[in-house]
Amino acid sequence: MVTAGDFRNGVTFEMDGNVYSIIEFQHVKPGKGAAFVRTKIRNVISGAVTEKTFNPNDKYPTAFIERKDMEYLYNDGDLYYFMDSETYEQLPISPNVLGDNFRFVKENMVCKVLSYKGNVFGIEPPNFVELQVTETEPGVKGDTATNVTKPATLETGAEIKVPIFINEGEIIRVDTRTGEYMERA
Repeated sequence: MVTAGDFRNGVTFEMDGNVYSIIEFQHVKPGKGAAFVRTKIRNVISGAVTEKTFNPNDKYPTAFIERKDMEYLYNDGDLYYFMDSETYEQLPISPNVLGDNFRFVKENMVCKVLSYKGNVFGIEPPNFVELQVTETEPGVKGDTATNVTKPATLETGAEIKVPIFINEGEIIRVDTRTGEYMERA
């Protein structure tokens, strides 16, 4: 059991038959009245984010989310296949579970497959990936203004903004959580 007074970012708990994860929390002690905990919580199955306040003494059962490293193999149009590197068992996953940051994942990359009581509800790609730029406009010599960006298409098909000095064929590092260019690899 976890009490609302012990809420921290990333804590998962069950409430009303659903599993929630804390995104943000704030302990509030007003000058008058009882203290409370203001939170932003995400339903881990549906992905819906809501704001809710809790009494710090409320207790909820802790939900244990299984995070398993699995290698992304391929997709056959309808399903995406992941392989457990210990048992070599393949797991087909539907595209609506993948999430937006999956666009940075290429074949043979290891991702974390998130499941609750055997039901897969999400995929966490590595925080940083190295991908090749397949298409971008050439940079103009002498155009050295700071923070100038241009669109670029990566080998996975994802489009991001990159600095003007990046050319086609270069390998760059991308933060999958924000979708931003980090550096040349």
